[in-house]
Amino acid sequence: MQPEPKVNILLVDDKVENLLALEAILERLGANLVRATSGEEALRSLLHQDFAVILLDVQMPGMDGFETATLIRNRGRSRQTPIIFLTAFSTSDQMLFKGYALGAVDYLLKPIDANVLTSKVTVFVELFKKTQAIQHQAAQLAAINRELRQSEERFRSLSTCSPIGIFEIDTEGRCNYTNPRYQAICGLDVTESLERSWLDSVHPEDKERAIASWSTYIYQGGDYLDEFQFQTVDGSLRWVQVRSSPMLSGNGELLGYVGTLEDITERKQSEEIRAQVIREQTARQEAEAANRMKDEFLAVLSHELRTPLTSMLGWSKILRSKKLDEKSTAKALEAIERNANSQVQLIEDILDVSRIIRGQLRLNLCPVTLVNVVEAALEAVRPLAEAKSIKIHTLLDYTLTHVNGDATRLQQIVWNLLTNAIKFTPKDGEVDVRLEGMYDESTGDLTHAQIQIIDTGIGIEPEFLPKVFERFRQADSTTTRSHNGLGLGLAIVRHLVELHKGTILAESPGVGQGATFTARFPVIQENRELQPLPTDNFPVDGDKSAPLVGLKVLIVDDETDSRNFLAFLFEEYGAIASTTASVEAALAVIGQLKPDILISDIGMAEQDGYTLIRKLRSLPPEEGSKIPAIALTAYSREEDRQQVLEAGFQHHLTKPVDPNKLISVVANILKLSPPVEVS
Repeated sequence: MQPEPKVNILLVDDKVENLLALEAILERLGANLVRATSGEEALRSLLHQDFAVILLDVQMPGMDGFETATLIRNRGRSRQTPIIFLTAFSTSDQMLFKGYALGAVDYLLKPIDANVLTSKVTVFVELFKKTQAIQHQAAQLAAINRELRQSEERFRSLSTCSPIGIFEIDTEGRCNYTNPRYQAICGLDVTESLERSWLDSVHPEDKERAIASWSTYIYQGGDYLDEFQFQTVDGSLRWVQVRSSPMLSGNGELLGYVGTLEDITERKQSEEIRAQVIREQTARQEAEAANRMKDEFLAVLSHELRTPLTSMLGWSKILRSKKLDEKSTAKALEAIERNANSQVQLIEDILDVSRIIRGQLRLNLCPVTLVNVVEAALEAVRPLAEAKSIKIHTLLDYTLTHVNGDATRLQQIVWNLLTNAIKFTPKDGEVDVRLEGMYDESTGDLTHAQIQIIDTGIGIEPEFLPKVFERFRQADSTTTRSHNGLGLGLAIVRHLVELHKGTILAESPGVGQGATFTARFPVIQENRELQPLPTDNFPVDGDKSAPLVGLKVLIVDDETDSRNFLAFLFEEYGAIASTTASVEAALAVIGQLKPDILISDIGMAEQDGYTLIRKLRSLPPEEGSKIPAIALTAYSREEDRQQVLEAGFQHHLTKPVDPNKLISVVANILKLSPPVEVS
């Protein structure tokens, strides 16, 4: 903020020492003290400045104080300036009357009392300041009023000339103002536009919708935007866009609504023409694409059918010559069988698509265990993977309940996804196969079984990803393509998944970054074990080569090879082995599996074996807190062993673990018959 300007005080006296005395007294007021040693000099000062008060000596040579005051009062600008006369003579009544007649506000006798002078001058200084403030406010108010008048005139002109209709209504729905354009759009004169609502001009086809949307807007508030057909009195139709916003006072009180009507008939017509052109272009492009896709499919089909025929016919002619030895004959028969199977698969895919198109593909539904389906499909594709040195990693939840499905078709789904992954994964690549449960976040109930096939192959281009499940679609259908097939497998997979009330999704970060296919199936909601197995009585006097028969073992290890080895080991001894790769997964299945013993690694990602045993021991007994547990760890120090036992494990075994020792420890903890060692 700028500092407040100083107030001017005029000091008039022919004696310099008197002026200095006055300045000394008034200095503390912080005012601008102006000297004048004569009446003429005082008048010259008044030409350039305004003063809050004038201290005027009466007795001065030449022009005295009275004459000076007379001239000051005759000048319009200084007529109201307060004058305090200073005199060293006794003031007679005649002198007082003369001074007051000239506009004096006070007389002070010399020598002057400093406090009296200061107090009197202070009053006039403050009065001058307030007068200046009032004048400034008056000037501001006048400027604001001028601006308001200009703004009002500008608004009136804008409203009158606006190409958009404008209306204002109060909170009771009464219209207070409309502009000429509003009246023209609604086909009303000025009086009618104030008596009727714009809703009365809406075409009967849109009126019900318009009344409902406007009523909702009035009730809920906010901003309004909609488009309707208007029908004027002469029957002409036009499209109108209606906008409105609440009109609020300074304290937020609703005063009414202001709105606009804009004729958008030409825009609507242009949009319809454009949409028609786009529809025609799209239809033409779709027809051209379908025709091109049909030609490409027929070319690919011809190639895919002729290729195995060439091999089969060639080897058949060679066999008929009977000039092959036993090894060559076996090779020829293998080639014929392999190509015949390839043709059978092509034909089956074509027939499946035909059934799908005709709606004749049917399922033989019954409760199916997906683990068996996945394992069967894995066994079928394993030779294909081995031929390309592709590693297949599995993570299967053996505790999942049944799904309602067709076992053959479910296996076809998994087989197709696996062969697709192997086909598009280069040599020495990897394919992950996962089967896990999906749980409701609110209730924790198992709702779906999820199968994921994840490969490290060539990936899928982003623009082709939405089309990957369409029939006859192939990312590369040229004669130089590096992968064979008709482009039917994934389309069949999607249809089969949907017939099972499931969903399937394809994902890929991009070309060269692999792909993930995820299929989900609803599980059968049932409260029973899938495979009733003995849990209490183990055969201690039975077959000594299988001392753990019927024993349920839960193995927790984030290393796939370790999990698979341990599972195989326990199954060789007759146990029923289940595996999980994390603490959370183990805790999620313990209640359902009710294992007789837990085998857990200590060092695992995210949460270790200590976390698992602490959480397990904190459960109620009926939920598994008493389950015996063995820790397998690479930490072999004595303090590590002590920490394992203190955490809640019954035994500590150091990796690499001796299989016979592990089985003996399990049998000893559960007090089973001694095992027969496996060499």
